[in-house]
Amino acid sequence: MVYPPQLPDEPRRPAEIFHSRRQIKYSKDKMWYLATMIKGMSIDQAIAQLEFNDKKGAKIMKEVLLEAQEMAVKNHNVEYKSNLYVAESHSGKGKYLKRIRFHGRGMFGIMDKVYCHYFVKLVEGSPPKTEERTGFDQAKEYVESLKNRTIRHSL
Repeated sequence: MVYPPQLPDEPRRPAEIFHSRRQIKYSKDKMWYLATMIKGMSIDQAIAQLEFNDKKGAKIMKEVLLEAQEMAVKNHNVEYKSNLYVAESHSGKGKYLKRIRFHGRGMFGIMDKVYCHYFVKLVEGSPPKTEERTGFDQAKEYVESLKNRTIRHSL
């Protein structure tokens, strides 16, 4: 993202680091669970969570986070490498290769070789506080949204 130059009296804008890994031999849906798990965590906490997860995607995501952390210190003038948090983390669909799987009696099936992309955005600073919502609050909001809806083209 390109921002306009800052004025001298403005506070320093926190650094944003975008990093990705493309064409990972793993399902985007399996990667999505891990990506949403670490969203909003500090970088040290995210790496610790991924280290104790025994999925293949967790190992790949941990490598990407460590690369992004190193990039932040070297290229983006981040002073402390642990002063980062995961602002965005998501996976996308990569190339799907169709292959033939042979069955008996001259039959065959089509098999997909799936690939995915993983994207992460690190922001300098501590993670923002998220407000805890109880089930009662969510139910109250839902009932309010039901009361406020209107029927189009009615009297």
